[in-house]
Amino acid sequence: MAGHSHWAGIKHKKGKADKQRSKIFSKLSKEITVAAKLGAKDPEMNPRLRSAIQSARSSNMPKDNIERAISKSDLNKNVNYENLRYEGFGPEKIAVIVETLTDNKNRTASNVRTIFQKNGGNLGTTGVASHNFKQVGVIRISKKEISDEKMLELAIEAGAEECTSNEIFHEILSSKENLYKVKSLIEKNISNFIFTGIEWVTLNHVKLNGEKYKSATCLLEALEEDDDVQNVFTNLINKDN
Repeated sequence: MAGHSHWAGIKHKKGKADKQRSKIFSKLSKEITVAAKLGAKDPEMNPRLRSAIQSARSSNMPKDNIERAISKSDLNKNVNYENLRYEGFGPEKIAVIVETLTDNKNRTASNVRTIFQKNGGNLGTTGVASHNFKQVGVIRISKKEISDEKMLELAIEAGAEECTSNEIFHEILSSKENLYKVKSLIEKNISNFIFTGIEWVTLNHVKLNGEKYKSATCLLEALEEDDDVQNVFTNLINKDN
């Protein structure tokens, strides 16, 4: 799984510095509300909700905001959110997968299509880009929580497929089917998680630098700014790094 998404790593390293807190909190709140709406309100009984709350805490979201997001799941019962995926290509033929959470798919589709067009990309049909990726379970834990050696040992014991560490966080990869099984075993030793979820891992990179890299990242950043977009994945990496 050496082809893990470089863009995802960049986002988690510098995301809080690059985005407004309100934008981050809005996306996290929406995920908490939907997770609570689809399952139990008790995070111990609802792995998706538990992961969403842990991600919110790692982003320093106030407890009141988290509780408010859970309560919203009981309001507007007629409003239903859908997870929708869009695929396409950006400048220099980079492959892009966009995951959204929306209560209006027509609005979201129109916005995503416009962002692609305005930034030198083309939105395609489902499957046009995803064959360049595979889905895996991903867990990220702050380096402050545990040493590299102990994290690797825990990951192996939990049945993870890969464990790597950088200067900010540890990243544990598993099959998507085993994600919450692996996490539940790690949770016996660690309670704070930066992120837990399914991500798209690229099978082949497109390496760009200079203006070409900057042009491609403009599309990715514009997609990230849309309120309905939860995650963006790409096979782009910076040739200079």
